[in-house]
Amino acid sequence: MAVLPPTFTAAHAYEAGLSDRDLVTLVSDESVDELSRGVYRRTDAPETAHLDLLAVHLRVPRAVICGESALALHELIDDIPAAVHIAVPRGALRPAISYPPVVVAQYAVKNFDLNIEQYEAAAGEFVPVYDAARSVVDAMRHRHRIGQTLAVAALARYVRTSGPDGIGALQQIARQLNALSIIRPAVEAVLA
Repeated sequence: MAVLPPTFTAAHAYEAGLSDRDLVTLVSDESVDELSRGVYRRTDAPETAHLDLLAVHLRVPRAVICGESALALHELIDDIPAAVHIAVPRGALRPAISYPPVVVAQYAVKNFDLNIEQYEAAAGEFVPVYDAARSVVDAMRHRHRIGQTLAVAALARYVRTSGPDGIGALQQIARQLNALSIIRPAVEAVLA
């Protein structure tokens, strides 16, 4: 079992020489926990508050953490999302994950890879997430879906904490996403 990473899929276990029976034994011995269908975590792995992010990332490696989940990771909202919000490229198969709960957004392929960074969800384990500026712009673009109050609160906190360079980054990604007409007046209102 030492060959396996802290969080792994059944496919990783099979590649390491474990069988289905071995996995069942490891779960029953409480040596590993099943986080989601086919995703496991060693019980001797460092603790983390982001098991749901790790599970979803291993189930859908191409997905990027977005929306309320990204805003929470960047500490731009105080809410704890009830589901993991992920983005996949438009036209890609929408993942069907029953646990943990997932909200799937589809983003245009040409904009999908903009402003992705790696977030350390557990020691040495990373998940892709949209950066703070992209997350705020997306929140304002989709404010009808996530709520005007939440989107404006995230924008206000971002503007307060990021300084002039952050506002520049916000405007740059807004320009790339054709959302400058939404962001510019909102930033002016927050700064007023």
